[in-house]
Amino acid sequence: MSVEHASTRLVDAYARGDADIAADEVWALEAHLERCGTCRERLSAAVTSEAPAVASLVGTVWSELEPRLATAVTMPPGRRRTAARSAWMTPVMVPWLAAAACVVLIALLLEVAGFRAGFGEAPLVLLFAPVLPVCGVAASWSRGLDPAYELTASAPRAGLYLVLRRTAAVLAVVVPPLLVGGWATGVAAGQWLLPCLAFTSTALALGTVVGVSRACAVLVAVWVAVVLAPTLATSRITFALQTDGLPVWGLVLALGVGVVAARRGAYSVLSTHR
Repeated sequence: MSVEHASTRLVDAYARGDADIAADEVWALEAHLERCGTCRERLSAAVTSEAPAVASLVGTVWSELEPRLATAVTMPPGRRRTAARSAWMTPVMVPWLAAAACVVLIALLLEVAGFRAGFGEAPLVLLFAPVLPVCGVAASWSRGLDPAYELTASAPRAGLYLVLRRTAAVLAVVVPPLLVGGWATGVAAGQWLLPCLAFTSTALALGTVVGVSRACAVLVAVWVAVVLAPTLATSRITFALQTDGLPVWGLVLALGVGVVAARRGAYSVLSTHR
């Protein structure tokens, strides 16, 4: 497939229903057809020339459906709102996002109560802020948690467009409690927000290679090994949690965003939705 439009070979093969087309090519072509009117017209012409039996069948079906469309019942407003919300999050995300908000609340209560055994000087908000949105993003693409995973992953819009929407939904739920927790415990917003956004962008960038869920699992493991474990062992704030480390987090955030932008086409491949 070229940058702008699908190749004639692929369009003709898709119109004929050839079985030797790679699954990723079919998936990417369907995603492209959804937003490209020119290629849809080319496909229509290809179906007429390459598969006349299919074109005849479609014409017959359309002639029978067209009179009924004028009297068809429209979707109720409530159903339309539900369908619109499904582009931002799935039902399986709700308990995980609620759990993330509860973790922030528990951390805040522990801070207020002065119960800091084993954590030393490190504020609990700093320890959990970077991994909470990553866990939410992982839950939004988990094959084992979402019963509609295969249906979602095979949809033409299941590319970067949908990944960014679900990531934004996760951040919209997780960031406000973290903001309150940081304010209540005296932690500067940038001190937890930059690692939070940097980890999220890195998860999306790494997800173009190994899949979103796997990337999130790797980053959580790295955070536990590099930050959480040393903090528990020394009861001191590590460099990653100090204000001196903010430029590093800013660089990680910029690199993550850059990789996602450069490899945005990778999200049109089924293997990224793992």
